[in-house]
Amino acid sequence: ICGTRARRPKKDKFRLHIVTWNVATAEPPDDVSSLLHLNSPKSADLYIIGLQEVNTGPLRIMLDSVFDDPWSHRFMTSLAPWQYIKVASIRMQGLLLLVFSKLKHVPFVRDIQATYTRTGIFRYWGNKGGLSVRLSFYGHTVCFLNCHLAAHMQFASERVDEFEYITDMQTFDCKKTPKVMDHRLVFWFGDLNFRIQDHGMHFVRSCISSQNYNLLWSKDQLNMMKDKEDTLRQFEEGPLDFQPTYKFDLNSDSYDSSSKKRKPAWTDRILWRLRPKDDVKKAKQMEEDEEYPLKIRQDLYTSNMEYCISDHKPVISVFTLELKKMYETPLVRLQPEGDWSADIDAMVVYSPLQPFRSSTWDWIGLYKVGFTAVLDYITYTWVKDDEVAFNEELNQIYMDKEGIPVQGGECVLCYFSSHLNCIIGISEPFKV
Repeated sequence: ICGTRARRPKKDKFRLHIVTWNVATAEPPDDVSSLLHLNSPKSADLYIIGLQEVNTGPLRIMLDSVFDDPWSHRFMTSLAPWQYIKVASIRMQGLLLLVFSKLKHVPFVRDIQATYTRTGIFRYWGNKGGLSVRLSFYGHTVCFLNCHLAAHMQFASERVDEFEYITDMQTFDCKKTPKVMDHRLVFWFGDLNFRIQDHGMHFVRSCISSQNYNLLWSKDQLNMMKDKEDTLRQFEEGPLDFQPTYKFDLNSDSYDSSSKKRKPAWTDRILWRLRPKDDVKKAKQMEEDEEYPLKIRQDLYTSNMEYCISDHKPVISVFTLELKKMYETPLVRLQPEGDWSADIDAMVVYSPLQPFRSSTWDWIGLYKVGFTAVLDYITYTWVKDDEVAFNEELNQIYMDKEGIPVQGGECVLCYFSSHLNCIIGISEPFKV
């Protein structure tokens, strides 16, 4: 109609909270609430936590192979009461990457894949390298890359080479986004180990004391390498308006007082890259990007000085993603049928809401309300093995009474897709 404005596509806003921390083999602190801003009036939709130098002693490795490592356990138990669950994790020696989602978003965090690349001794040892988790969030492809790059002042070029090697080597079983840099949005963070060049110790410490951090930015190696390397230039970073996060005396806020007296540096960083429009290789992909816009804004970039268990301080960044969802309904709707107890086999009813590639490895799990991770189920049943009846719209599956808890409680049912490697449907809570 003449004179009316074109209708704008509906956009939603989501909050991402990213943490990177070289924990220097320390055990986790008892309280990580300030690290996660759990008391903030604005809650995160996704938490992404990248750690470096997690304890890799022989006993610790053996225990971690059986149980969740202490760091994962601390974050899982801290976030579960706030209704977050761990949707992805990957570890390579001392490197750890965790992704948590608010429960309501879990069915829309899909196509999860994870991989790692070693860059340590002869590119065989995993003390250095990179971990990636890629996923689609309401249809938008995102990749999170946690790196621990080569140390020491003189190896700035080697750090760039390692980053490029990691992004070249890592591949995903995904036609649209087989490589890290193919994703619409990439977050790159970790102990990147870039140092402050040329300036002497006295000048650096004087700038830190007076909070004139900007006087050091031009000699920060990552900023310097951005001027030379096209790949790095594509990544954005907020201003370094916080004091350098390395290297501190343990249990202190004092910089290195040992005989080595290492110069402070912003080794711990969080950057992001929104895929450039001229980088879209296919017309169909370009149309999709225009139809489903995605914007990103950094709301916070800072360090947390209260944690003193490591010679590094953790770095936190909070982002707002503004996007148009590519889908708004889960792939599956499921619910319990009848009363559930440990006395009789129970029945689950589910119906596909959209076509998806099912598998004999798909399963439905019974979870306590407040569960911490995908594998934190009480019991489960294979979808195809235990099918009772089905038609195009409705499927019935039984769950063996042996796995149903005698003590009962508030529970939910979740449908796990092995092809998408994620939960694609969650029931409403119900009483067992």
